[in-house]
Amino acid sequence: MKFFQVDAGKEWRGGQRQSFLLAKEIQKKGYPLEFVVQPNSPLHEKALEANLSITPVKIRNEFDLMAAFRLARVMKKKDGVLVHFHDAHSLAAGSYAASIAKVPLRVISRRVDFSLNKNPFSRRKYKKGIDSIIAVSLGVKKVLIASGIDAQVIDVVPDGIDFLPPEDIKKSDYLRKEFSFAADDYLVGIVAHLADHKGHKYLIDATKILKDKAPKIKIIIVGEGPLLMELTRQAKEIHVEDIVFFLGFREDVPKILASLDLFVLSSHLEGMGSSIMDAMAHKLPVVATNVGGIPEVVVDGKTGLLVPPRCPEALAEAILKLYRDSSLSLQFGQMGCEIVHEKFSAESMANKILGIYERLAKYKSIHFPELIT
Repeated sequence: MKFFQVDAGKEWRGGQRQSFLLAKEIQKKGYPLEFVVQPNSPLHEKALEANLSITPVKIRNEFDLMAAFRLARVMKKKDGVLVHFHDAHSLAAGSYAASIAKVPLRVISRRVDFSLNKNPFSRRKYKKGIDSIIAVSLGVKKVLIASGIDAQVIDVVPDGIDFLPPEDIKKSDYLRKEFSFAADDYLVGIVAHLADHKGHKYLIDATKILKDKAPKIKIIIVGEGPLLMELTRQAKEIHVEDIVFFLGFREDVPKILASLDLFVLSSHLEGMGSSIMDAMAHKLPVVATNVGGIPEVVVDGKTGLLVPPRCPEALAEAILKLYRDSSLSLQFGQMGCEIVHEKFSAESMANKILGIYERLAKYKSIHFPELIT
């Protein structure tokens, strides 16, 4: 009897990281796992390196019937008792597969706070045959309820992160060497997909204000996405290309975080923002927008500063405040590190989700798989 985890993501982003961490914890705890991933994807490679029990299935889109039939065969063969979908594509194709294979328990994670109201098909997917929708924040739960989803079906489990040993999170000059930054340059970084809802354009507008008031501030943008050319053009048009650095996708994010002085997240829509947790684990103060699940991670005035979304002036003002007050930044960083270790570990996330699985199994009188010894 297997717990199926299905993630059709072709990239390595926050959602794939969460499904990977959950799969690792489930297998580590001794539960029977089958991790369904896109063949040759970054997630596939990382799952192989971690020696997880995996089944590669190519899911081209939400209406891929061939993928659904292949997945149904695997679910039948390996006696799937529960399937947990981690993205929209896996939910559409996987739900059909689970129906064919008669998998009794079905769970979906929801990590974004986009409304379902504009897409009747999405609402139907989230209502039909789903035993639990796991929202990563109360903010996401609120949006789901507003979209017509029954609150009784929604569980809230925050994302989790895996922590580096304390000796690996010390301040580093890694980025300063790579880009020849001066010792007194102040490095402000964002790690996020270059998509509209992440609000990079407002951060770049804020950079214009920062350049005039504190030219030692440099903006480090880590991530790739469809808006790269547009954002690069914007930086040139407002003459901040000399202090805005686009690093693209990087595998060395922990080293980059250890090089920063401050972390920023400028989203106008955000389910939770696990990159903030990583920053806090590195003892970085945070400036972020007061949207979605972010206030459930960043405590305004204690671990960072929250500002209104789509407001470059507020972003710039908050960044300048922490630039000018090193003792406050140090205080925020220390408190943030303590909070994230207390509340947002991958193990805690997995334990809560396994508790949901067990509750659903009891409710439906389904045998809960025994631990593999």
